[in-house]
Amino acid sequence: MGASQLLSSLSCEIKIIRAKNVELRTEGKLFVRCYLSAGNNQRVGLNSREISSNSDLFFDDCFCLECSGSEESIQRLMQERVVFELRWRSKVPVLGRVCKSRVLGRVEIPWASVFASKEMEIEKWVSMVSTGGSRIVDEDCKPPAVQVAMKVRIPERRRRGRMWDECGCMGAGGGCGCTCVDADHIFALAVLEVVA
Repeated sequence: MGASQLLSSLSCEIKIIRAKNVELRTEGKLFVRCYLSAGNNQRVGLNSREISSNSDLFFDDCFCLECSGSEESIQRLMQERVVFELRWRSKVPVLGRVCKSRVLGRVEIPWASVFASKEMEIEKWVSMVSTGGSRIVDEDCKPPAVQVAMKVRIPERRRRGRMWDECGCMGAGGGCGCTCVDADHIFALAVLEVVA
């Protein structure tokens, strides 16, 4: 195995904490959709839980991703961005079906800023760029903003053929309350190449 073929693993955590400056003309449900690069110009979306637009706008949602790949694939991940979209959905079903959501605002955060930060983690408020939800959002107000946190951990190397006993974010019983995405979903993301 060459140097670029050595297996590496890392744990990525994305938290959607809360929103502010969301002045809606119409009541409904809010959620945040995160898009992650899946390579080959493809992406995968993960949705936070939906909250009422009349609530305190506290999502408190978390996604944990366990990834394995070559050193080269981890370098490619550092060049990618996570796209966050604040979305609104009417709470009134149409013909018994859930309505499609509308994008209220969008922002991108590069993984490189997480890798470059102290402790490889960031937490900040990000202002969304409006994307045309003018019938829903009161445009005389400040742009909507979402508080997010992103973290990357490089766990100890695992023995070949054995999986970690628990999520790198301490999810299942450790207390952070993350929604851990299973290995099949991660490999479907294709964020990192699996080396045979």
